Amino acid sequence: MDDFMRRYIQDGQTSVANYLLDNFRAVGMTTDQLLVYIQLRREMDRGVLMPDADKLAKKLGWNQQRVYQVLHEMIENKLMTIESVTTSQGQSQDAYDFRLLVEKLSQLSVQEKTVVAEAAKQAETTDRATVFGQIETEFGRPLSPLEMESINHWLDDDHYKPELIQLALKEAVLNQVYNLKYMDRILLNWEKKNLTTAVQVQRDKERQQPRRSAKPTTPGGEVPDVPIFKLTDN
Repeated sequence: MDDFMRRYIQDGQTSVANYLLDNFRAVGMTTDQLLVYIQLRREMDRGVLMPDADKLAKKLGWNQQRVYQVLHEMIENKLMTIESVTTSQGQSQDAYDFRLLVEKLSQLSVQEKTVVAEAAKQAETTDRATVFGQIETEFGRPLSPLEMESINHWLDDDHYKPELIQLALKEAVLNQVYNLKYMDRILLNWEKKNLTTAVQVQRDKERQQPRRSAKPTTPGGEVPDVPIFKLTDN
């Protein structure tokens, strides 16, 4: 084994969580702070709990002042702390502690879920308002409290999607029937057929359309004239 491979293996590896690499900016960490963190992690994995700032500066190609500044920022931004620990020899020693950083990373998942939930709630509110507005527009009048309760029941209890209610409204308007009872019968009919989306309803309608029967033709390919008789003629 040549010297390079021997040194390559002996130097070992530093493990950095991909979640941190993906989200370091989200927790308020700068690129410089991330570089310092990686160098600190490298030394700490080797058992050096309080790496020397001068050594870090040489590894990064910085001066000591810049390293101290970044370390101070990391402490100030609650990305790390300096804690007193007891070594295996029973001695007390200062060490960098990154539990605050891990805690901030763990909160990101909670924040993401909250944002997604709020976005979904906002979208639901918007869809609900759209349904109410469209029905009032097509009916040409404000909805009564009882009608509003019926629509809320469709959305909250029957779990009909807004797009399905809007499609039922379209069917009612095409048939010039402007009341919720008619729409309710349409929705119930779709529910019995297990049609829960507008796409499924459209496909079902296409299947239900009767095929046009082919007209009989003469051997020459022309459609023969069929005389029409009125049964009431004498």
